[in-house]
Amino acid sequence: MTEQKPAAAPRTPSRAGSARRVVAPLALAQFICSFAGSNMNVMINDISRDLDTTVQGVQVAMTIFLLVMAALMIPGGKLTDILGRRRCFLIGLVVYGVGAVLSAVSPGLGVLILGNSILEGIGTALLIPPVYILITLLFTELTSRARAFGIVMAAGGVGAAAGPLIGGLITSAISWRAAFVFQALVIVLIVVLCLSLEDPLPPDPHRHFDGPGAVLSAAGLVLIVTGILAADNNLWLMASLLVAGILVLVWFLLWARREERAGREPLLSTSLFRNGPSNLGLITQNAQWLLLMGTSFTVAAFLQVVRGYDAVQTGVIFTAATLGLLASSLAAERLAKRWQQRSLIMTGFALALAGIGVLIALVAGSPGPWAFAPGLLLIGLGLGVMLTPSVNVVQSAFPEQRQGEISGLSRSVSNLGSSFGTAIAGTILVAGLSRNAYASAMAVLAVVGLGGLIAAAFLPRTTAPIVSQHPDDQRQTPGPDR
Repeated sequence: MTEQKPAAAPRTPSRAGSARRVVAPLALAQFICSFAGSNMNVMINDISRDLDTTVQGVQVAMTIFLLVMAALMIPGGKLTDILGRRRCFLIGLVVYGVGAVLSAVSPGLGVLILGNSILEGIGTALLIPPVYILITLLFTELTSRARAFGIVMAAGGVGAAAGPLIGGLITSAISWRAAFVFQALVIVLIVVLCLSLEDPLPPDPHRHFDGPGAVLSAAGLVLIVTGILAADNNLWLMASLLVAGILVLVWFLLWARREERAGREPLLSTSLFRNGPSNLGLITQNAQWLLLMGTSFTVAAFLQVVRGYDAVQTGVIFTAATLGLLASSLAAERLAKRWQQRSLIMTGFALALAGIGVLIALVAGSPGPWAFAPGLLLIGLGLGVMLTPSVNVVQSAFPEQRQGEISGLSRSVSNLGSSFGTAIAGTILVAGLSRNAYASAMAVLAVVGLGGLIAAAFLPRTTAPIVSQHPDDQRQTPGPDR
């Protein structure tokens, strides 16, 4: 295995102003990527008319974006070790920004796919892993790290939940192209803010990059995401693609094990999966993003198709979820001081489950739009309570030498949860948007939430310092509940 250089001790921001300067660009980056993933839903008709294409053509562009991001997230996390976290973050921003500009001026669907689907997908895979790695390295104390993760998760949640509203307002007031200009301007702001950002660890260009492993992981994830997206069209095709994807990922893990036995560094070390708290944290992350995107898709489709609301009206109703998520995410530091992370994750799932129950009960009994508000508020509060500790459990389980690997894996698991949420809801709703279909979709999401709650219950109440099982890591790293 390639010999690694001794890592320098991470630097922790010592003043509130310095901490804000570190967190601000990272939170904005998570916001814009989450915004980009949700605001396209309200632009489909406008884009298809303007570019003289079909709704299916625009949906293909959105699908390719998901595939590119899924394929490159794990290799992107590994590249942070080789190129450095700051450099990888900046490269991702530049690639994403170029993609946003191309999308804004695209004369046809081909240029839109190049800009939005390919370049923005590559940029996202490069810039998102460094966000979580930098926070883990720069904030070494639990409560300060919880505060930083809380701000980032709040930004991501607001971007996902408010994306349809912001995108709808921009599209209605100006055009869909202005939404991509907005993304490009935010990227420019992030670049300016992070010019003074320092990488706490030096890059190691001599680290081995596992090319065959990258191909296998990308192929497996692309097959799985494609299978998920095919769920509402052909269940047999979905099953075939999912099985093929699982088999390719098993091949990838066997390849990684072979590389380790040969003394070479794989793309993703198999020892990552021998950490119990981290595995449980990954399960809760997947369930949380499945709940977020599944609820968003189900409620938005019901409001627009059955109730006849437009994108702006739908976005206004979702403000309840946005406010709940924002309030509880920003309270992450205070919550971390008083409660164990296991308790916070379990409480978050309980709140989300209560919100789903309220959504089903009130919407069935009232035709008014505000019947959605209490349930969405509870779901937003629950997600905000648990998103931060779930990320902290996973990231804090490994030392700095492993942050590139675990960050890429963590983001891939969360993205799969988002894709599963949309696919599960879409598969149920495609049979016919009715009150029963809406209630059925929400009930399935409740079952997923219950599974996440059970997984969280198995998290340790406290975690002793973890000794890494990777041969290159010769130090202890604090567990998530220190």
